[in-house]
Order: sequence, then structure tokens, then C-alpha cells
Amino acid sequence: MSSSTTKARDVAIIHVGTTDDTLTVDLSDGRSVSAPLGWYPRLAHATEVERRDWRLIAGGSGIHWPQLDEDISVQSLLDGRPSTESDRSLQKWLAKRTP
Repeated sequence: MSSSTTKARDVAIIHVGTTDDTLTVDLSDGRSVSAPLGWYPRLAHATEVERRDWRLIAGGSGIHWPQLDEDISVQSLLDGRPSTESDRSLQKWLAKRTP
């Protein structure tokens, strides 16, 4: 079984982009990593404006969306790990978004 030898400390996120179904992150080592937006339910339920409002955190080792209270680390992207938010937590968050 192979595993990634790249650790989060070796690369930084330099740009973040989304489409209706994909999160794409450009890294300082020249790679781009994409993941299904469905892996991150808060991003999947967000508006385009909310998705564009992101900030790099921890020296580029993570992304924060302040309007969504969502954080994704470069390591979780490199490892192919989706969100671990529980359905109950997501439902509470969604209920707050609905007037």
C-alpha cells in the first residue's frame, strides 16, 4: 500500500477555487488538488459569494471560510479526507441559515 510522503509542512495553499461540484486548491509545490464539493457539506450548501470568501490560515496550511465557519487543512486534502461533521451538526447549521 502506498501513502503520500508529502506532509502539510512541506507545502502551502496559494489559491482556492470552487465550481458547483468541485473544490480545487493550488499548492506552493506546483500541484493542484481537487475534491468533490459534496465532501464538504457547508461548501456544497453555500452560495458562490460565500465560497469566494476564504482566508488562508496557519501560514497557508489551511483554509477558513468565515461566513460558513468551515476549515479545511492541506493535510486533509492531501490525505483525501472528507469533512467529519456529523449530520446533526450540519442540520443545526442549515436550520440557522433558513429564515
